Amino acid sequence: MDRKIFIACDTANIKKVKRIIKFTQTKKLKISYKFGLEFFYSKSGRAFLSSINKKQKIFLDLKLNDIPSTCISAINSLKDLKNIKYLTVHINGGYEMLKAIKKETKKINKNIKILGVTVLTSFSEKSLRKTGHTKSIKDLVIHQAKLAKLAGLDGIVCSPEEIKFVKKICRTIEIITPGIRLPNDSSNDQKRFTTPKNAFNNGATAIVIGRSITQGLIKNNLQRLIKSLN
Repeated sequence: MDRKIFIACDTANIKKVKRIIKFTQTKKLKISYKFGLEFFYSKSGRAFLSSINKKQKIFLDLKLNDIPSTCISAINSLKDLKNIKYLTVHINGGYEMLKAIKKETKKINKNIKILGVTVLTSFSEKSLRKTGHTKSIKDLVIHQAKLAKLAGLDGIVCSPEEIKFVKKICRTIEIITPGIRLPNDSSNDQKRFTTPKNAFNNGATAIVIGRSITQGLIKNNLQRLIKSLN
């Protein structure tokens, strides 16, 4: 199965992360692991990422968003992490920032793919308007996807609801979709979400799934994931 699945390790507890990795090992799916701010900023998180088997490529979800020079410095601080495969940046940081990040990343590690994050899956139309945006989520994501493509990014992160029209804009780059829940699971804080099968059927090249796998009995949840994709 070529479809990529990233398990979100949204915790600062290394024992929990080791448990997640241990119980999600399977030959039936192509699984990697996503680490975000909570883990990366924790006392031992960064050191743990350096110690992971080099064959296990990681998805580092830092969502960089700052002036170009600061982002360049941040990229250079990652030089020692040789197993990063994906790194996220906020597209709303602007074209200059995106280009600077892409250029600097190539210098330190040509294998890292830069993913542009669009409107977070926790946003609804109402909550987006409260930030001052006048565009709809769909129109804003379309605009962001075009900007990411112009800046030469390697992929887009968007909610399941935007996959189809992002695919029309970004035909040759990856589309990674968070906001994934197994059938009948709670949506929690996600406003725009779907099942793994629906996401892939709509054109996602990879999905990010967290609580549906990591909460409760991980082995059982993994089997539910496998079953849901058949």
